[in-house]
Amino acid sequence: METPASQSPTAPTALSPSAELLRHRIRYPFAFATWSLLKLPSAWFTGVRLVSVDTQRCVAAVPYGWRSQNPFRSTYFAAQAMAAEMSTGALGMLALEDAGVPFSILIVDMQASFGKKATSTATFVCEQGAVVFDAVREAKATGESRTFTLHSVGTLADGSEVSRFSFTWSVKPRRARS
Repeated sequence: METPASQSPTAPTALSPSAELLRHRIRYPFAFATWSLLKLPSAWFTGVRLVSVDTQRCVAAVPYGWRSQNPFRSTYFAAQAMAAEMSTGALGMLALEDAGVPFSILIVDMQASFGKKATSTATFVCEQGAVVFDAVREAKATGESRTFTLHSVGTLADGSEVSRFSFTWSVKPRRARS
């Protein structure tokens, strides 16, 4: 069930100790690089990095270079998609850790549009942390799955927009094993 637009989502002002520890760990380049090498090797290889994350917003970046470029001398769309997904997925990881119970999370839809060639580092920003935290709280309270759509906009250093992504995520509390 998609979160209604009429509701005013609210992100927590303080995270649980385990969620704060996760946020602390993924903010440090070495710890994040090690994690991404083990869990997301293609993102690690292309140089996707998490710039910042808190309960409201997440910023990820992908550099322009030989590991992320296409034959047309711009950043390959898949590399842009990885950075955009990371800017939404890190918010999901933080919300799920904050919930304190096991969840499953899955992308069920993705849409993208491209406006300009990315010929330098592209930065992707998602500012919908409150939507994620609300959906996870509701799923935890009801035990039912919830879907929500997060948007990430990629820009170059000069502010020009290179792409927009929309990811629809589904979260569902896992049942305890008998």
